[in-house]
Amino acid sequence: MAERPDQSGPVAVYGATGYTGRLVAAELKRRGADFVLAGRNAGKLDALAARLGGDIPTAAVPLDDGPGLRDLLERCAAVIACAGPFSAHGEPVLAAATDAGTHYLDTTGEQPFIELALDAYGRRAERAGSIVVPAMGFDYAPGDMIAALTAAGIEKPDEVVVAYSLRGFGMSRGTMRSGLRIMGSGDVEYRDGAWRPASGSVDRGTFEFPPPVGPQRAIRYPSGEPITVPRHVATRTVSSVFSAESVLPSAHLARAAPVFMPAIQLAMRTPLRRVGELAIDRLPEGPDEESRRATRFMIVCEVRKGGTRRRGVVTGSDVYGLTAFTTAHAALLAAAPGYERRGALAQSQAFDPDDFLAALDEFGVDHEVDPLREPVQAQQR
Repeated sequence: MAERPDQSGPVAVYGATGYTGRLVAAELKRRGADFVLAGRNAGKLDALAARLGGDIPTAAVPLDDGPGLRDLLERCAAVIACAGPFSAHGEPVLAAATDAGTHYLDTTGEQPFIELALDAYGRRAERAGSIVVPAMGFDYAPGDMIAALTAAGIEKPDEVVVAYSLRGFGMSRGTMRSGLRIMGSGDVEYRDGAWRPASGSVDRGTFEFPPPVGPQRAIRYPSGEPITVPRHVATRTVSSVFSAESVLPSAHLARAAPVFMPAIQLAMRTPLRRVGELAIDRLPEGPDEESRRATRFMIVCEVRKGGTRRRGVVTGSDVYGLTAFTTAHAALLAAAPGYERRGALAQSQAFDPDDFLAALDEFGVDHEVDPLREPVQAQQR
């Protein structure tokens, strides 16, 4: 068994019996952590505790039991919330954590919930002496952290672009449900120094990924970086794009994505979304371990200032396993005695981005940032 980490209290995993929650629980078990399996179904929680082995406490608390959630979290140093879609199920755990003064992290990929967590709960968490850090998984902790490292030394960059490419990615049911809500909700971009409603077009032309991915048709993607990166990088614009081939089965469809995706987004704001959710319920819960490990991802950050272009790249595999690794690692850092950061924080504000990305080496994740020969100063106006 791994050496037990030094903790000021246990880590609660709420939504522990879901697809991602089970992976997070297994990672905490691997690390020898003190943790609690939490959720709504006592039978499923007990069964998971038995599969993991050892004396792992469980807590069955429904989301509509605010006092019960606060009582659970008051006894914990941190909570990792895994129960999504977060726009439907996330706020009760977030509210209880901030009321209890418990460090809050989650696995959301939903931009509106990231905004809610940071904007509505930051002051409450700061007063309570805790942190609120949404989107601490694959989406979008590595992207925020590579953006921080790539922008370092470039004073007031003009633009930060974060681009994603995935190969062989199989989604869990939870990811697909969240995806329907993402497509049906209005997203925002950070343009000209302010958060603004995203432009109508999803087409972002071609993005030049480094080899072996190469040039890809890019579409606008409502990721977390336009919300988090402006909190720690003094830039005028932050945008995020996704390789269309990452989510579509052929290059032909990828080229046509800018045409049909706006229609799909409109459809997801109608009762058709419910039809999609019912169809998802008939699918497998998520990819098996072999399929997860076959996934390859590349996250590229490009920081632009005048004629300067600086790139940072993160590469690896198994995005669900990586989410378990990053959230468990972050929760244990926050739960360690002496952790003193407070309030609503971007991922690279809550944890040192260089150290955090270096820790991902253990999971087979590589990162690299172009050298910067000298600081790039802001233009005189």
